[in-house]
Amino acid sequence: MFNKIIKRGNRKGARGDGGENAARPAAPSSSSGGGAGGAGGAAPVTVNHASRATVASPSSPTSPHIAASALAANPAAGSASPPLLEPLPLLRDVAAADRPGLLLRKLRLVAAIFDLSDSLKHPREKEAKRQALLELVDYVQAPAQAAGANAPARLPDYVQEALVAAISANIFRPLPPALHESAAAIDPGAAPDDEEEPFLDPAWPHLQLVYELLLRYVVSPDTDTKVAKRYVDHAFVLRLLDLFDSEDPREREYLKTVLHRIYGKFMVHRPFIRKAINNVFYRFIFETQRHNGIGELLEILGSIINGFALPMKEEHKLFLARALIPLHKPKSVAIYHQQLSYCIVQFVEKDYKLADTVIRGLLKYWPVTNCQKEVLFLGELEEVLEATQPAEFQRCMVPLFKQIGRCLNSSHFQVAERALFLWNNDHIVSLIAQNRGVIFPIIFEALERNIQSHWNQAVHGLTANVRKMFLDMDSELFEECQQQYTEKQAKAKEMQEQRESAWRQLEAVVAAKAAGDDMVLVN
Repeated sequence: MFNKIIKRGNRKGARGDGGENAARPAAPSSSSGGGAGGAGGAAPVTVNHASRATVASPSSPTSPHIAASALAANPAAGSASPPLLEPLPLLRDVAAADRPGLLLRKLRLVAAIFDLSDSLKHPREKEAKRQALLELVDYVQAPAQAAGANAPARLPDYVQEALVAAISANIFRPLPPALHESAAAIDPGAAPDDEEEPFLDPAWPHLQLVYELLLRYVVSPDTDTKVAKRYVDHAFVLRLLDLFDSEDPREREYLKTVLHRIYGKFMVHRPFIRKAINNVFYRFIFETQRHNGIGELLEILGSIINGFALPMKEEHKLFLARALIPLHKPKSVAIYHQQLSYCIVQFVEKDYKLADTVIRGLLKYWPVTNCQKEVLFLGELEEVLEATQPAEFQRCMVPLFKQIGRCLNSSHFQVAERALFLWNNDHIVSLIAQNRGVIFPIIFEALERNIQSHWNQAVHGLTANVRKMFLDMDSELFEECQQQYTEKQAKAKEMQEQRESAWRQLEAVVAAKAAGDDMVLVN
């Protein structure tokens, strides 16, 4: 309870600055450096939420091209004080030739940053910005025919530059410290609270419109990728990926959709996006083991993997071995395991020769003391085995069924039960039947131990069913394994008796020596 109170208090403190942009941890007088990074390729890439630098508000430009350049270079200019409101007509009420200039004026309003956590500050400006965003969303998603066949381009290059800059000024901001970071700063020994409710950004109703505008711009048929890639560039993609660590699930859902659309439309960015996602995974696995957006990134990758062409490139196989399989290592794997399992199975279904790599990878990261993770691993293992061919199965069946045998004897009944459920899968049973001469001797002892000593009745019943299945499958092999098991038990009992006898003899010698030392010799 104390930790929860401390976390919430710290969160309010992180957001409760008296500055203009207290809804986000950035001062209102500072303008976003993200607009230039998103709109042009020359700006340095800032991944870790760089603080914004203060820039003076430029004077009103006289040319639309100059206005667009100024907005792209400094998208949040004028956000230190609320922009002067002027009555702007609706886009549909002006001639097509005048719309680019009006778009720039509306985008300048959109680029202004307000404190959305305080409804009493600048209410007229906020409402004007919201209306401008709604109109821009409708305009960008409207069909091209609405502008007329002979009309100029609905989104000239300089307007697209200003549009991406205005979007960048809004969405690229320092994320508030995570709950676990706030607690660790006060109490380094505090454990993370998995039951903590997700943080919901108070600025989301506004941010949602900005994300919707970005999504409509990306998917619009009027958006020429040759032009747009100058503004939706590598720096822009990196900063989008940085936002996946947001604690607000609504923002991560929009980011997932936007990044997926960018991947689909901008073919030139595809290798870079895959590599950047790899880097996010590497940092999560080997450094922090904390990230809020791993599940959403895996959902994107699931769709990407589904579209891989055959034969599969070596790059994709390395991604499987170096990034996806090690994602089973972190303790928080249960949060994103469903998406991870889908990606892994997609690889095996695409190329059945990868089954051996996947199964050995699962065995490498098999949990030792976490029973819930074991249940997840067994479920994933069943899906992988269902797509495994006999040749690949034979390569890994010995270490695989040694691990399954250990799971059969688990004192946690859910682990033992889930391992026994593997025999309900017809494809797995057929693989076992083809290699029963190797597999049955490995797990026979585990089955007998369950019959003799497992505490759970359900596990008893399932074990008896599997044992009977083996008996019906090959009675001679069953009797041979039973005889070997009996001989092994007899040898073990004999060795135990010998050990106990040796201990008794040793105790007798020690007792005799102690009695001799107690005697008093008199000369």
